[in-house]
Amino acid sequence: MKRSVISLFMAAGTFLTVLGFAPSAGAQASAPDAASSPANPVDPAAIQALQKMGAHLQSLKRFNVSLDLTGERVLEDGQKLQHTATAELQVDRPNRIRAFMRSARSEREIIYDGKTAVLYEPEQKYYSSVAFDGNLGALIAQLREHYGVEFPLADLFIWGTPDAPVDQFESAMFAGQDYIGADICDHYAFRQKDIDWQIWITTGSKPLPRKLVITRRDDDARPQSVSIVDWTTAPTFKDSVFTFRPPAGAKKIELVPVAEQKE
Repeated sequence: MKRSVISLFMAAGTFLTVLGFAPSAGAQASAPDAASSPANPVDPAAIQALQKMGAHLQSLKRFNVSLDLTGERVLEDGQKLQHTATAELQVDRPNRIRAFMRSARSEREIIYDGKTAVLYEPEQKYYSSVAFDGNLGALIAQLREHYGVEFPLADLFIWGTPDAPVDQFESAMFAGQDYIGADICDHYAFRQKDIDWQIWITTGSKPLPRKLVITRRDDDARPQSVSIVDWTTAPTFKDSVFTFRPPAGAKKIELVPVAEQKE
């Protein structure tokens, strides 16, 4: 089942309340004119850039990626309040991952060693485990559909596969270049349903998403989320990070499926 392109960074917003989630130099020349034409609001070069980004993401086998996210929630009188959160993933494809998610409101870890997925809450020292033996994309889908657990940066494992969404855009355009940190990035802007979103991706043969801005159009206040993504494609973490050892005093609890939660 194809998923919304913005779900990648929406997952990071799970612990923020509600928040949301290319790039090649070759797409630059034709993008501005094609995208601005009323007869062609979706620039094919922008879609190709997303596909190129996805192909590169799928080529990464062992990496570390971190997210700094700032999101807004809107009070009844229209006043906006900002909140922040962070996430970090240590990944060893096809079936090992450790995710850390943190905000002022909560902390959570997800650890998967290819046989068992563990959800751990450090503050309460509660953990749950689920037997599983699929790849990371299948794990993410299983946790979401059966347990209502959102995974940070989930679409990193969707782009570059047949499930990646490429046909849901009302408009898509190239918007120039900017520096994100020390990286020169191609900037693209997309519109779909009630969402406007922008993405900045490193130029060249190894395109990686570095920044994302999401604006909700279904809310008159137009709340935004801004995400900065940092990458380490030659990580130094050890295989032991994928092994969960319950700390002293930790208590195991049952992970209840969504269907049973609604009963």
